[in-house]
Amino acid sequence: MSLANLSLRHKLPLWGGLLILLTVLAVTVGNLVLTRESIKRNMLARSEILGRSLSGTLYSAISQDDVWRAYEIINFPIQAEKQHPAFQLEDFVVLDAARQVFISTDNKRYPMLARLDALGAPFARLQARLARDSGHIQIIEAERILMAIPLLADGVTLGTLVLVHPGNYYQASFDRVLRRTAWTTLLVLLIMLPLIWYWGMRMATPLSLLAARMEELGQKLPAPLPQRIYSQGDELGRLFRVYEQMRQELLDKEIMERQIVKSDRLAALGRLTASIAHEINNPLGGLLTALDTLRRHSQPDPVLDRVVPLLERGLHQIKDIVAALLVEARAKSRRLTHQDVDDVHTLLAQEARKRSVAWEWHNDLLDTAALPATLVRQLLINLLLNAVQAAEGQGRVRADIRMAPGGLHIEIGNSGQCIPPDLMDHLFEPFTGRNEEGLGLGLWITYQIVQQLHGHIDVDSRDGWTRFRVDLPDGETLCSTATSA
Repeated sequence: MSLANLSLRHKLPLWGGLLILLTVLAVTVGNLVLTRESIKRNMLARSEILGRSLSGTLYSAISQDDVWRAYEIINFPIQAEKQHPAFQLEDFVVLDAARQVFISTDNKRYPMLARLDALGAPFARLQARLARDSGHIQIIEAERILMAIPLLADGVTLGTLVLVHPGNYYQASFDRVLRRTAWTTLLVLLIMLPLIWYWGMRMATPLSLLAARMEELGQKLPAPLPQRIYSQGDELGRLFRVYEQMRQELLDKEIMERQIVKSDRLAALGRLTASIAHEINNPLGGLLTALDTLRRHSQPDPVLDRVVPLLERGLHQIKDIVAALLVEARAKSRRLTHQDVDDVHTLLAQEARKRSVAWEWHNDLLDTAALPATLVRQLLINLLLNAVQAAEGQGRVRADIRMAPGGLHIEIGNSGQCIPPDLMDHLFEPFTGRNEEGLGLGLWITYQIVQQLHGHIDVDSRDGWTRFRVDLPDGETLCSTATSA
């Protein structure tokens, strides 16, 4: 993998660390170069001051040809330098007007009356410069550094004082500065590199996560970003907020699409069942009328007396089933009372005992409610019957019916196996129930009743407990009247 294709989680810290490292090194090297030159200039300036301070006393010694006195003058600083190094001096060489050695601090290396160019290449270069201009200070830099200070008095040059320094005479001072600078630079890097690494990871990790989430677009709804992943209000923070807004809009669009599909499917099923119910009602009404006519006008017959009631009960059962498919066609009934709710409990108590299901019943409806009793009773029967059937052996069913602010609140819960997530989205559609004892019409009819009464129903199924919650607004509910087929 090339460096250009590295993740920003690695690229930003690496580039940031490299930039800091190069910057610190460039600044450090630049400062060291300037410091080295500054140390060099300072030490040469100190040498010049020392040489000028000696030139006055040396001038009188040379003018009187007093070699011993001249030696004492130049030897004293050398001895002091040995005890307390300050100028990094090796030797003093005093030249006469003919540029021969008058006296020196090392007679073996620089013998008296020796010619200047015979002392070595640096001295030969110094002689060439003094030949051109002997009235100014000359500095020769080679394996040794020579500083030549003219001995002047009243414009007359009697000789030259040469200060001999080692070639690296300022290196000791520079080395001390170099060590301090190296430790300082290391400390700065130890502080800056972790900071730049943290900053790079702080910037790149959210971006990497955002890129991974964006790659999921088109395949599925991407997961939300962690809260407060980046709290600043800069362009990066705005990018994360825009992503969350886009994700929320996609989520709303997906929910709306599911609702539209579900509504269309329910509407189509409703139209189909309504058409079937109306088609059945036409011959069913004729059959019931024929049975009633047969009962009234037929001669007494033991066989008819046994068969006609059976046919009549069967046809009425078919009529009830068809009526269940035409929820919206039901007329407004009387108001719901406390007794209507208790009747539902009485009707289903035997079923609960047969299945060994424990009841927990709370009917707090003390007065009448402006809701159609027939529809609410059927809603309760459907929910409670499903709860009793879903509760496993030795299971529990809990019912809570009460008037809440704004209407009637119904909560039916049961223990047992939870509703699978794949069934939850189609729970209120016909023929989708998991109960083998029915066709799955109970919850669909319940949903139609809640919609007709302008209420709301939701389901919560987790931790071994399933709850249906229904809220019906209090007030007269207008039921649409079905047209006859």
